[in-house]
Amino acid sequence: MSKSKKERTVEIQKSLETRAKYPISYFDSRKYIQHNVNLADGLGAILAFMDALPADRTKVDVLRAFEDGDFSVAHADYELGDWGRMVGFEIHRWENDRIVEHWDNLQAKPSSPNTSGRTMTDGASEVTDIERTDDNKALIEQFTIEILITQQIEKAGVFFKGNELIQHSPLYGDGLDALLEVLRAAVRDKTGPEYIRLHKILGEGNLVLAISEGTTGKQGQTRQPAAFYDLYRLESNAIAEHWEAIEIIPPRETWQNDNGKF
Repeated sequence: MSKSKKERTVEIQKSLETRAKYPISYFDSRKYIQHNVNLADGLGAILAFMDALPADRTKVDVLRAFEDGDFSVAHADYELGDWGRMVGFEIHRWENDRIVEHWDNLQAKPSSPNTSGRTMTDGASEVTDIERTDDNKALIEQFTIEILITQQIEKAGVFFKGNELIQHSPLYGDGLDALLEVLRAAVRDKTGPEYIRLHKILGEGNLVLAISEGTTGKQGQTRQPAAFYDLYRLESNAIAEHWEAIEIIPPRETWQNDNGKF
C-alpha cells in the first residue's frame, strides 16, 4: 500500500536529520514553487540547504501531520544548526502524486514553557472526527475573519466551551479569558499580532490550520509584516486547543524567489 501524502511529508522533514535523499523522489523536479523566501525555486536549493546543516546539530520531531485534498501539513520541532531550536509548519501541494509547491513558517522555540506550563509543541496529536472536517474548517474561517481580522471580540465566546482553551502560545496561558485580554490589548494599545488577511484554511478532522498575513510589533515601535500560522484542535464544534508559529517576513529585496510568502 502506498504511503499517504502526510506520511511522505513527515519523511521529508525527518530526512533533514537522517540525511536520507530518497524523499527527493517525492518532488516534481520539473516544477517546484518555493514560498520560503530565503530559498530559490527548484530542488537544488533544498539539497544545498540539507547539505549545509551540521549532522550533529540537526534534529527533527514531527508532532502532528494531516492532509487536505492536494495539501499535506506537518507541525514539527526542529534543531537546525546555527539557527537553533525552531518550531514550525510545513505545507506541500501535490500534483500527479508529486510535490509541486511548498510553504513553511518557523519561529524560535522559547527556552521555557508559557504561564500554564505548556510548550509550543506538546498536547494532543491524534487526528479524529474526520466526518466533521468541513464544519471545523468553516468554524475556523469564521473565527479568523470575525475575531482576529475584523476584531469583533465580543463574539469570541461562541467559538469556545466556556473558558476552556488549552493554549500553546509562548506569550500567554490557558483559557479564553487570557486570549481575550491579548486581543483587547492589541486593539487598545496596537501591540502584538494584527491580522489583515486570511490566505488559506487547511484541515483534517479535528485539526485545522489557518494561514494569515498581518503585522506584529510592540507599542511605539515600527510594525513588521508577519505570517501567522494558527493550528486549532476542535471538540464538539468548539475550539479546544491552539498552537502557533509567527514569522517576520523579511524585506522584499532580500527574497531568493519571486513567489512571496503566501
